[in-house]
Amino acid sequence: MGKGGGCIFSKKRSKLEPSDQDPTNPVSDHPQNQASTPIESCPLQEPKKLKVFIVFYSMYGHVECLARRIKKGVDSVDGVEGCLYRVPETLSADVLEQMKVPEKADELPVVSADELVEADGLLFGFPTRFGSMASQMKAFFDSTGHLWEQQRLAGVPAGFFVSTGTQGGGQETTAWTAITQLAHHGMLYVPIGYTFGAGMFKMDSIRGGSPYGAGVYSGDGTRVPSETELALAEHQGKYMAAMVKRFAPPRPVMPGDSLNN
Repeated sequence: MGKGGGCIFSKKRSKLEPSDQDPTNPVSDHPQNQASTPIESCPLQEPKKLKVFIVFYSMYGHVECLARRIKKGVDSVDGVEGCLYRVPETLSADVLEQMKVPEKADELPVVSADELVEADGLLFGFPTRFGSMASQMKAFFDSTGHLWEQQRLAGVPAGFFVSTGTQGGGQETTAWTAITQLAHHGMLYVPIGYTFGAGMFKMDSIRGGSPYGAGVYSGDGTRVPSETELALAEHQGKYMAAMVKRFAPPRPVMPGDSLNN
């Protein structure tokens, strides 16, 4: 086989001897007299799924809960896939132990800055520190300087989801102070607005989240996210997946596609 996948006839093929030929029924070399070989059609490849990277830092697991429900929402949209990633930890093991931080699950990979260029959409999740993103996420953004120099992330849809300890701890400020990171990269900020509907207006229970993105209250670190907070996170995943499909470049026309759509 050659590099192009075509067949190469052997140059060592032996010639027919006169005794091997049938004079009463000579074989013609004319193409019309040769048996045709059926050509197998190449199967069409499935369209490649668009990818939304869900990149987060979670200390006590609250942001991770949101991230997993966001992935569920992304995966529910046809043609889009959610990919979960952690950012690198910046605290030492001794400090984490003193803070009683549970060990992280090993099945989720740690993302590198260079991998971000493979995403069709990005959702960043992090807890707050005095009304803005935690230092672990800030350190990760700081590591993307070489991508900023070449504007490798320009035009990529991106959004945020957050965790705060109290109701006034930064459900909105944590997200909108992070918009500067997207602006310098030229990314397209995608808030959820009030697209969650009635769930954004209910006042009968404590609920994190805002028009800027999904959110959860962690309290002292032991509070369990409410179903409303998780449902809002799932909605954000669906909403971002829909935006990614809208901004995605058109799929090339394949054989058998209708041109009337």
